[in-house]
Amino acid sequence: MWPEKWKCRSVPLPPAPGLRKVVLAWLGGVLTIAILVGLGDWLHVSLILASFGASCVLVFGFPEAPFSQPRNVVAGHFLSALVGLLFLEWLGPQGGALALAVGTAIAVMMLTRTVHPPAGSNPVIVFLLQPGWDFLWFPTLSGAVLLVAVALIYNNLRREPAWPSYW
Repeated sequence: MWPEKWKCRSVPLPPAPGLRKVVLAWLGGVLTIAILVGLGDWLHVSLILASFGASCVLVFGFPEAPFSQPRNVVAGHFLSALVGLLFLEWLGPQGGALALAVGTAIAVMMLTRTVHPPAGSNPVIVFLLQPGWDFLWFPTLSGAVLLVAVALIYNNLRREPAWPSYW
């Protein structure tokens, strides 16, 4: 029965991270978002997406995870935003189109081995904002590339082994 499957398997919580790891992840997120916002203001373009906050959780809190690698961050964000824009263009701003866009973005990321969970929200962002095609470049691709660039410098200044695990 379904309720039986919902019971806890009594697996213990993962170990708590050390204070140093928490502070360094916090600082990485603060620096990255501050740089994206500040540079965007200076250039008079948007370089920030709501989903970039969740990307910072992965890239700075769990940099060794497959979802945290540069190809996943950049391509995952780009492909998911592209799917969102395509479905918005083809089917219009309706709930069914949004549902298909999110599901398709998941499938595309899985097929291309670029799964980045925060990017799964990009079709939702696209449907809420209804931006033009330039949204792919600013903020999506440019912001994701800058996020990875900051993470590349920051993660390699503060930790071993080197980041990323792969490109």
